[in-house]
Amino acid sequence: MADPSTYRPAPGAIPVSPGVYKFRDAHGRVIYVGKAKSLRPRLSSYFQDLAGLHPRTATMVTTAASVEWTVVATEVEALQLEYSWIKEFDPRFNVKYRDDKSYPELAVTLNEEYPRVQVMRGAHKKGVRYFGPYGHAWAIRETVDLLLCVFPVRTCSNGVFKRARQVGRPCLLGYIGKCAAPCVGKVSADEHRALAEDFCDFMAGRTGNYLRRLEEQMQEAAAEMEYEKAARLRDDIGALKRAMEKNAIVLADATDADLLAVAEDELEAAVQIFHVRGGRVRGQRGWVTDKVEDVDTAGLVEHALQQLYGGAGGDERSEAVPREVLVPALPEPVGPVKEWLSGLRGAQVDLRVPQRGDKKDLMVTVQRNAQQALALHKTKRASDLTTRSRALQEIADALELDSVPLRIECFDISHLQGEDVVASMVVFEDGLARKSEYRRFQIKGFEGQDDVRSMHEVITRRFRRYLQEREQTGEWAVPEADDPVAATADAAGQEAPDGQEVPAGPVDPETGRPRRFAYPPQLLVVDGGQPQVAAARRALDELGIDDVALCGLAKRLEEVWLPGEDDPVVLPRSSEGLYLLQRVRDEAHRFAITYQRAKRSRRLTAGELDSVPGLGETRRQALLKHFGSLKRLRAATVDELCAVPGIGRRTAETVAAALSSRTPAAPAVNTATGEIIDDSADVAGPAAGAAPQAAPSQETP
Repeated sequence: MADPSTYRPAPGAIPVSPGVYKFRDAHGRVIYVGKAKSLRPRLSSYFQDLAGLHPRTATMVTTAASVEWTVVATEVEALQLEYSWIKEFDPRFNVKYRDDKSYPELAVTLNEEYPRVQVMRGAHKKGVRYFGPYGHAWAIRETVDLLLCVFPVRTCSNGVFKRARQVGRPCLLGYIGKCAAPCVGKVSADEHRALAEDFCDFMAGRTGNYLRRLEEQMQEAAAEMEYEKAARLRDDIGALKRAMEKNAIVLADATDADLLAVAEDELEAAVQIFHVRGGRVRGQRGWVTDKVEDVDTAGLVEHALQQLYGGAGGDERSEAVPREVLVPALPEPVGPVKEWLSGLRGAQVDLRVPQRGDKKDLMVTVQRNAQQALALHKTKRASDLTTRSRALQEIADALELDSVPLRIECFDISHLQGEDVVASMVVFEDGLARKSEYRRFQIKGFEGQDDVRSMHEVITRRFRRYLQEREQTGEWAVPEADDPVAATADAAGQEAPDGQEVPAGPVDPETGRPRRFAYPPQLLVVDGGQPQVAAARRALDELGIDDVALCGLAKRLEEVWLPGEDDPVVLPRSSEGLYLLQRVRDEAHRFAITYQRAKRSRRLTAGELDSVPGLGETRRQALLKHFGSLKRLRAATVDELCAVPGIGRRTAETVAAALSSRTPAAPAVNTATGEIIDDSADVAGPAAGAAPQAAPSQETP
């Protein structure tokens, strides 16, 4: 680890001009490239106290061994040079976008004497016009097949073209009218190039003028009684309209725009781009990236714009940049980026955030695609056996374990301002969630925001049960009165009353493994830092358990804490092991909040019905089970209440009168965010095996 003060430039040596700078490591490799409107303040910010830097920035400056810079005339030149250097040196600490899949594009090889239409993937070539990208290659071929009736441009390979010229006979497409057959001289090179350019104009969205011109020619041919020509033009117009129908109309006819959306988390980001030409979605593409540098949404947008348009060159440059570029956040400063895009296009480019109307609605769709792309990317990583094996091995190496942790248990505490304190236990086996072994705990010994004490209690209870069930081989352990553990719906098919267990047998008939808590983990993970890890270690020591590895994952900096260590273990940001630990922690957080919400909903609902005369616990539960929530119960009529088993008309009238005469309780409001906490959720709460839901930040994990 290098000391940044050893290579810090002398005071006053850094110019105040715009420029681009490079950090190099001890081996001379470029590890970071950046740009600045004024080099002196920007570079000076890297050489402050390391404690004041973002962790990723601190890692970069301690990895580097030297810094150098290049002065340029304007910020636009700095933007261009930064992109060139990132492409050239591929620095490890810069954001790197990579395609989340290989997208096919429609290409027209205008750099050849006889341009060819074909489907291409990979890097762009100079002199080739590209359209798309498209989601599927077959969609391109269907469109091309329709357009070849109107624009008979050659689609054959160079080998087929040469053989046709040698034998003097065209291929099948030349005989059926889907190729102008320049190989045998039916059209000249200039005439064939004119067909290719018309094809490009149509694909670029300039369809209205061309269709109107064909319609005029058709009318003229009909007026002159050239009916065969008019019929051919009619068929051409129909083919073009069918090709246009394959692209959905989303904006006004004259709109040419690219819409860019970003979905991100702490480690990764996904970018989705919709290409709209002539008001229609002509293509879509996406990228994913590891956030290896400290960058916000605006920074991700700037990098994505560089990736999207920076490679444009030659004749296709003006087509690469549309008149409008719509983004979720504007780069800071936005002026140089707009000037750079306008220079690429050769005309003014409007770079902005849509605020209302159709463009705002379409941006929501693009954002949804970005979120799905990020979720799909994470799912693919999670389901890959090789990736999971590497993740478990990385965890074992980082924590110095004797073997890979095939079973990982993670615990999290959740409450709302110190009330309804609950805990969750999730289980991952072989890197995958095993929801049938999830467990939920009620913390009843105390109330308050004491996560450390709650963690000690839940670890004690979990492993005390483990010791009991290990001793009672084959016998079911009945919980103690002071050990209220709520069984999950997955394990026993129903939710257990507080303080009770629903017996389900000591052995799972499917797996042959002990149920409940008789199977210990190889690695115990707690959600939190040093205090939570110390509390868990103390609980294990009190029970005499020394064969279970323990660590904690702190949210803020994603640091891994070990018992008794003053410094955390910092896994690389791209580490599969860190990614697996985060998934385990996030699932524990999601499961805890799900239970906490259900518990809070039951408490709020029961308080409303407790004071209704003649309504006991059994009838209260029957009403809540039938209607699902207090909100729907308030809206029920007397006849609807009578339909509930055990509720007579007199009781129904009493309940309806009590609920209608009472002013609904004011909704709970989170003091940190001002958000209203809805009490209309189903009373029973979601099952343990339900699909993960996003956990709002106001509930303290």
